[in-house]
Amino acid sequence: MKIYGDMISPYVRMCFVTAHEAGIGGDVSLVATGVTVATANADLVALSPIGQIPVLVTQADDAVHDSRVIIDYLCDIAGKEDLLARRGLVRTRVLTLQAVGHGIADAAVGYRNEVAQRPPELHWHAWLERMKLRVVTALDTLEGRWQPELAKVTVGSITVAVVLSYLDYRFPDWTWRRSRPQLGRFHEAFSSRDSMQQTALPAA
Repeated sequence: MKIYGDMISPYVRMCFVTAHEAGIGGDVSLVATGVTVATANADLVALSPIGQIPVLVTQADDAVHDSRVIIDYLCDIAGKEDLLARRGLVRTRVLTLQAVGHGIADAAVGYRNEVAQRPPELHWHAWLERMKLRVVTALDTLEGRWQPELAKVTVGSITVAVVLSYLDYRFPDWTWRRSRPQLGRFHEAFSSRDSMQQTALPAA
């Protein structure tokens, strides 16, 4: 199987960490694929009409997207219900934690795209502050309400661990650990897992 994308993208890395945790990391390879906000990647659009990374191409040559669908697919083919239960409140809780992590990723990636790809004179500062506030609020919620769930290895805790690494990589000056010691300890412990080491981000 192939995943089209860039490992710096938290959405792409979530998929690879999940594959490793599911025991099928060796069955998935990365096809380096660059994307920008304002320009469509024709090769990617041929696989997915949305034209966003990641896209998984299965052994049957089917295209699967977006990251949450890919993660669900990987857990299903690996039979890893400990990562994502098939039904019930346990599944709902894990998916909700995953959604919190995705919300942080959406806000952080959006912030990064605004400051990195638009001219400074066009930056929408009120929107940037809203995105940063969304990240801060979600991080505070993770610190205060989600520690029992973060103690388990699921697609929810994977998502959170990956997006925290993305914050470190792109926004080291945000110092998110300062008032969140439990979240910091979670990230330190999870980052030592083989799945995270095998998908380590390049040097900044």
